[in-house]
Amino acid sequence: MKSRRVVITGLGAVTPLGLNVKETWGNLIRGKSGIGPISIFDATDFPTRVAGEVKGFDFGRWVGRDPGLKHATRSTFFALQAAEEAYRDANLRVFNTEVERFGIYFGAGDSGIDFEPFVESVTASLGTNGEVVQKSRYMAASNRYMNGLRELESQPFMTVTHLARYFDIRGPVSNCLTACAASSQAIGEATEWIRSGSADIMMTGGSHSMIYPLGVAGFSLLTALSTHNEDPEKASRPFDKKRDGFVLAEGAGVVILEELSHARKRHAKIYGEVIGYGSTADAYRLTDMDAEGRSASRAVEIALHKGQLSLGDVDYINAHGTATQVNDSIETLVIKKVFKERAYEIPVSSIKSMLGHMIAAAGVVEIIACLLAIRDHKIPPTINYEEPDPVCDLDYVPNTAREAAVNVAVSNSFGFGGQNICLAVRKYDE
Repeated sequence: MKSRRVVITGLGAVTPLGLNVKETWGNLIRGKSGIGPISIFDATDFPTRVAGEVKGFDFGRWVGRDPGLKHATRSTFFALQAAEEAYRDANLRVFNTEVERFGIYFGAGDSGIDFEPFVESVTASLGTNGEVVQKSRYMAASNRYMNGLRELESQPFMTVTHLARYFDIRGPVSNCLTACAASSQAIGEATEWIRSGSADIMMTGGSHSMIYPLGVAGFSLLTALSTHNEDPEKASRPFDKKRDGFVLAEGAGVVILEELSHARKRHAKIYGEVIGYGSTADAYRLTDMDAEGRSASRAVEIALHKGQLSLGDVDYINAHGTATQVNDSIETLVIKKVFKERAYEIPVSSIKSMLGHMIAAAGVVEIIACLLAIRDHKIPPTINYEEPDPVCDLDYVPNTAREAAVNVAVSNSFGFGGQNICLAVRKYDE
């Protein structure tokens, strides 16, 4: 059976640089940073006190429209708004979709436990010496301080549940949480569902908000975060010699995928076509990439092979580019291993320099950037690139966006735990 072609017909985003795609893309092209001091909680005593927070989001508007969202998490709210934008952008309506052929594949992350009531519950469960938590007291204390619905909403599957309910989507629905690769993997798997005939249209992408005490503390203990607190806008420095870790960020991105004839039938505008998807695992360490980049290289090669792309076909690489010493050097190695001498000719940039790392939502926003680079013939920059690193010696589009014809773009996502995803998208051509 001939493979069904999959095109992108709708985009939506909520990021530290804007509450929609237009704002986010405009700020990316201007090289603006969305990083600032943490305000969601008091991070005074944390080694890292900066993050990429979503600003000006109207949570009350959503609760006013749907009281069922009263206890929803930041991650869910961001997902709903990005999905609504993508749904409208794709011009979807009840009359031009079959709900049973419309599915969701998402990479939704958590928004943390309800921290303050949890602390209150633990405190109330302390023994007489003030040190040991008495498990027998904990249930009574949690009944007093915690809310069951809020705890339920902290589970990532609830985001997908709300999306299906809000948009009346009754086809196949799934969620993956493969760390920093989640939304890229969701897009790849959603593409395969359409190609296999399981659905005609898919809502896909991801959302995440880990800017909470346990989230920031956990990454700090792993020494993964930048401590460049005195100048937040310069904290995220992918590929720069002085990079010292990634900057945690939050938000959501959603794309609408459609089988080509389905999109044509309803005269949908088309941003581009998903042509390649590679997925591998390092089977190495929990937090470190394989130093040789073997499985990551294989993911890129699979995406190129599935897209029937030669090395000379790729016009832009959107890097995972987290600004950690290890990731950036190994990703550079991966690009050189796959593209050989051609690697030095391909523009490579990391928009995490401006957005920070949106974890599960990172990959989808990066694929949106690829699609808009194709549309507008503009490549977003890697800002804060000031001092070259000898081991990172590619063209990282430093500090200023670049005019360039982009017909094919590749996006890398390499997650904690060794999940490697590569997506290839192409300018739509009938």
